[in-house]
Parts: sequence; C-alpha cells; structure tokens
Amino acid sequence: MAQTIYDPAQLRTFLAVAQTRSFTQAAARLGIRQPTVSQHVRKLEEATGRVLVHRDTHTVAMTPDGEAMIGFARSILAAHEQAANYFNEERPHGRLRIGMSDDLALTRLPHILRDFRRNNPLVDLDLSIDQSGSLHRRLENDRLDLFVGKRPRGEPRGQLVKRDRLVWVGTASTRLDPSKPLPLVVYPNPSLSRSAMENALQRATITYRPACICRGVNGLIGAVAAGIGISALASSLVPVQLTPLGPQHRLPELGYLDLVLLTNPRTEDRPATKALAAAVLASGPTSLSTGMIGP
Repeated sequence: MAQTIYDPAQLRTFLAVAQTRSFTQAAARLGIRQPTVSQHVRKLEEATGRVLVHRDTHTVAMTPDGEAMIGFARSILAAHEQAANYFNEERPHGRLRIGMSDDLALTRLPHILRDFRRNNPLVDLDLSIDQSGSLHRRLENDRLDLFVGKRPRGEPRGQLVKRDRLVWVGTASTRLDPSKPLPLVVYPNPSLSRSAMENALQRATITYRPACICRGVNGLIGAVAAGIGISALASSLVPVQLTPLGPQHRLPELGYLDLVLLTNPRTEDRPATKALAAAVLASGPTSLSTGMIGP
C-alpha cells in the first residue's frame, strides 16, 4: 500500500479552518483566496479518504476524523519545522522572552518548556508569569516574544490552542446567602475572569463584593478553599482543592474563554520563537489542562 504524504500547506490551511471555523477567516489569516482554502481542504480529504469538515452556507464544523486530524496536523507541522531548521542550519539560539498566565503553571506547559529547552540547548529562556491582561500589554510593548494565556472575548488575534468553559468554583461545603452580597475572590484588574464574573452578576442583578484580591493563582485557590469566597476558573483548570458550583447555587453562566498563543510581530520569525510556537501547538489542547494533578 502506497504511503500517503500530507502537504504542509494543506495542513496549515486545515488548521486555520479548524481554529476559525470559517473558510473566509482562514483565507484572511493566511493571506490566500477562499477558493484556495477550499481546494486545500478538499485535497487533504482526498489524501485521507475521509470527510474532515462539514460545511454549509452558515456553519463550519469538524467531523470526528477532522478533530483527529487537528492533532496529527500539529505534530506533522512541528516535525517539519524542526527538520527545516536543522538542515538549514538555523539552530534556535539566543534569549527567548516567554509570558505565561500563572494558572497555566498548573498544566503540562512547564513540561513542554522543559522538553523545548532540552531539545534547544542554545536557547535561554526569560519566563514571565503574570495575569493575562498584564502579559498582553508586555507583548504589545515589545517586552515578550511569545505569550500563552487567555485572550479577551471577541479578540481575533492569536492561534487558538483551547476553548474552555468558565465555571464558578467553591468547595463542597459552599453555601451562598442570597440576602447578602456575593463574596468574590478575584485577581486585580485587568483580569479577564474577574470581568466575566462581574459582568455576569451585573446582568443577573446579583450584588457582590470583592472579599479577597489575590495576585496569583495559588492565593486564589487558597482563599476559595478557605471559604473566603467563590471565584471562576476554566473548567479544565479546576484543581483538586476546589469544586465546580452547580445549578443549586443559582449562579449565572460565565461563557467561554480562549487559551491562545500570541507571538510578537517583531520577533515571530526568529527560529527560537517559531520552534517554541510549534512545540506548544503540537502538544494540543490537553497540554492546557490539569489532567496530571486534578479533574
């Protein structure tokens, strides 16, 4: 049986469609025409012998085979990038300034950085752990080369790594008194999760107060676990110490947030930046969950 060869250009186009759920937006992101996007996806489907994308006049959705291809495409492109850099003698080197939202320290992302450093010994890392809002500003001010974390709702920039539901968290013994303002454990502004909580409560006309302001995820987890108040986390980042709050607590829905990878336009073509971006994207959505340490 002849071995199937997957075209990197077709794989990049497919990933753009998977991330944007739009042929039009994928074309704009890649700087190509929409018919070319359709052609690339069709040829990739012919190569696999499977339908990867369901599309009609209104929606674009991945089939089960399409969801599987997302992971394969990321791995193939990451390997392709590494091979190209190696044989072009563009071995990544120099200092790489990375920003990572502090709640992602609970995920496999540190292991990805460890493996990246082992595979790229000429690259020195400058790692900043902070809230996503602060890291966005650092990236815009040319103080970071690459950022992995949350992006504001409606913000189109960044390569989507994972879309996650934002959930209220407390403990198994959490009881809320509707006659009193809801006690919240929050990050200082600017904070995407804090804004999501406040906006949802305001829409539901539920009064609240910042019972505790924390400057890091460990402080937030500790304060919620101590019963000082409730907070919000991505559903895949809820640690074992906390419990998602259910319908019985009568709290408004918080919606979704995107965990993305953003690169600095001034340095995104450096081999080190491209190599780490490829490694993060190749790791897939499961890399940004607490599967190793909690539910």
